[in-house]
Amino acid sequence: MGNKKEDIKDELYGDEVREKIEEFAEKGWDAIPEEERDAWFSRFKFWGVFHHRGGQESYFMMRLTNCGGVLEPGQLRAVGEVAREYASGPVDNPEFGDAWIDFTTRQSIQLHWLKLEDIPDIWEKLEGVGLTSRSAGGDTMRNISGCPVAGKAEEYIDSRPILDEIQETIRGDNDLCNMPRKFNISVSGCKQGCAQDAINDIGLEPAHKFVDGEEVEGFNVRVGGGLGGREPRNARPLDLFVRPEHAVETVREFVEYYHELGNRTNRSKNRARFFVDEHGTETIRDDLAERLAFGFETAGTDFRGEYTYNAGKKTDFGAHDHVGVYDQADDRNYVGLSVPIGRLPAEDVVELADLADAYGSGEVRLSRRQNPLIMDVPDGNLANLLNEPFLEKYSPEPNPFVQGAMACTGTEFCSLALTETKARMARMLRWLGDNVDLPADVDRIKMHYSGCTADCGQAMTADIGLQGMRARKDGEMVEALDVGVGGGIGEEPSFVEWVRQRVPADEVPGMIANIVEAYAALRSEGQTFSEWVDATGHETIVELAEPEEVEGYEDPCLNDAKQSWYPFDDGESPAPTDESGEPLSADD
Repeated sequence: MGNKKEDIKDELYGDEVREKIEEFAEKGWDAIPEEERDAWFSRFKFWGVFHHRGGQESYFMMRLTNCGGVLEPGQLRAVGEVAREYASGPVDNPEFGDAWIDFTTRQSIQLHWLKLEDIPDIWEKLEGVGLTSRSAGGDTMRNISGCPVAGKAEEYIDSRPILDEIQETIRGDNDLCNMPRKFNISVSGCKQGCAQDAINDIGLEPAHKFVDGEEVEGFNVRVGGGLGGREPRNARPLDLFVRPEHAVETVREFVEYYHELGNRTNRSKNRARFFVDEHGTETIRDDLAERLAFGFETAGTDFRGEYTYNAGKKTDFGAHDHVGVYDQADDRNYVGLSVPIGRLPAEDVVELADLADAYGSGEVRLSRRQNPLIMDVPDGNLANLLNEPFLEKYSPEPNPFVQGAMACTGTEFCSLALTETKARMARMLRWLGDNVDLPADVDRIKMHYSGCTADCGQAMTADIGLQGMRARKDGEMVEALDVGVGGGIGEEPSFVEWVRQRVPADEVPGMIANIVEAYAALRSEGQTFSEWVDATGHETIVELAEPEEVEGYEDPCLNDAKQSWYPFDDGESPAPTDESGEPLSADD
């Protein structure tokens, strides 16, 4: 017996949903029967169309899919033009104004404040340049993660063809669209670990082994990673080495295996990490051996000891992210910009596309840390690009707090979130940058903020992780945060340990300052934050992590806790509109 979501999907799901979205868009918001809206909104997600939270009726978010973060020439410009024309809300955000895009932690893009009647026109504009929102949400395979510079920078294995084939043949297969729950795939070809295979449902990470005296390149396979619900799991090794020619086949078989046998009854326990808990890696490996046509080989030697991406190591060991100027394999360069918490106004999106055209090939790529990369910049163009005023605002050399920051959507639009995230994080970053000094050799402190325990902002993997909660302060309910330290994705991935819980949001910047200042004062020479946390011990850090109100920081919505229709407006929610965009009468 399935659950309510499975019953909804059994009636209609996948590619066929698009026709209904277009039909509703033509007739207007009121054409969706009120008693059926939750069911339709659940189906819409497969096409990347998400209804905003309660109080924001008739406004939608659209998420795109672009495998491995690649935006080909012309695609980012189209996104910016769509945002400028259609992503305009009824109320400005106090930090970001109106009409912007969000970069996601799965290397893609979200657009907000979209009206249902505009969705077909938006699709036409985006699909005209080769972008799609298909399979961007719901119980399906989400955007595939890979090294954002796959095929351009140094890789142990060329992963770009593998990523593209998975996108075309597996994610494009409508027979596999209806998964038990959302499903994340990653393939890394580099040695830095930037696809974060440890927190994906299936991850292929580069490895090698010697067979008959010769080095053979391939991948080790890990399954069942994930972060949400305060029940995180590292993806577990299957003791399976696959050669590049077998990579796509292996991913498909595990996808089909979970598609067939995954739990469709209990949605709180049916992500792939629980599937692996239930069946065990030995059983999964044996079952895959029967399903796959090639002979199995035991795991090779991986490169986890060389992982640097969000791994808590010194910068001398290698790049922690893709912010900065880096060499490409073809003697050109890519320039990674830091967009604070991944939000970029529409006009700046278009300007970024202009810069990519003027100084590079026009191609832009996105990292898992919500940042864009301008690709294919010749040496002769590099100095002029770096002198552009745009790069003063979105610097390849930001301050340590900005460079390490990520944040999810929060209560601004998300029905699950308990706190606002983006504007709050922007203000915290500004206050910390102005008031907290760090040693000269510390170039980033990774702070990740999730509005709830679903952990879309990957708080569990941060130096300092923040998750939204609620608490009482002075007798009133306020937005609050749980604060943890010590996460990271490296050779031995770790998740944060919670230091303080339900800290009122206006006391969090002071608490972070107290932790970071203690680190700066007490660290050994050259010690990273991650190393200091391990050496200091949990009890001592709890003592150092004192919450504190601080001068100069004003929280954007301390008392909202999702009480208003929009965290930055106390007025009435705007009325839904008809197919022409005119407000519907409240009397109808």
